Amino acid sequence: MTERPPITPDTKVAQLLEAYPELEPVLIAAAPAFSKLSNPVLRRTIARVTSLRRAAEVAGLPVRDLILRLREAAGLPAGDAGPVADESAPDEGPASWVDPARVRWTIDADSMLESGHEPMSEVLRRSAELGTDDLGLIRSSFRPAPLIELLEGRGFRTAVVCSGAAFATFIGPRQAGS
Repeated sequence: MTERPPITPDTKVAQLLEAYPELEPVLIAAAPAFSKLSNPVLRRTIARVTSLRRAAEVAGLPVRDLILRLREAAGLPAGDAGPVADESAPDEGPASWVDPARVRWTIDADSMLESGHEPMSEVLRRSAELGTDDLGLIRSSFRPAPLIELLEGRGFRTAVVCSGAAFATFIGPRQAGS
């Protein structure tokens, strides 16, 4: 039998589920947001680039709790693979630059995923076309942490406003020099 990789905050969701398929129900039980893993589009795209650290953030779980729960379900000692840092996403409110009147387009990520389409490429395409005074908006039932990280890495501004189980992610144009 091949040795399975350790379960760490940096383990990708797809890598985890390939090595430990029995952990899918454990992920889904941890947070309803993980039920979207049954969507083949999400599984082929976002799960391949999303770490367990980001998945915990999307689900609103402390990363330490998620990692320890997965390790226990896999029969691994809690301390294997090094320490687990507990990084929580900061509470975010509307940034000073967020003005709903400036929103030029809105993408409903949940609807796209349910119809078998991944929103990432559409968001990236539309974001690249934002004018200097325009904003984009992603509505979802989860914090789209991997997409936010990708957008910020490309120089876009982002702000997340959470209201109950609904997330509004605002995207501002690239900063000068990005």
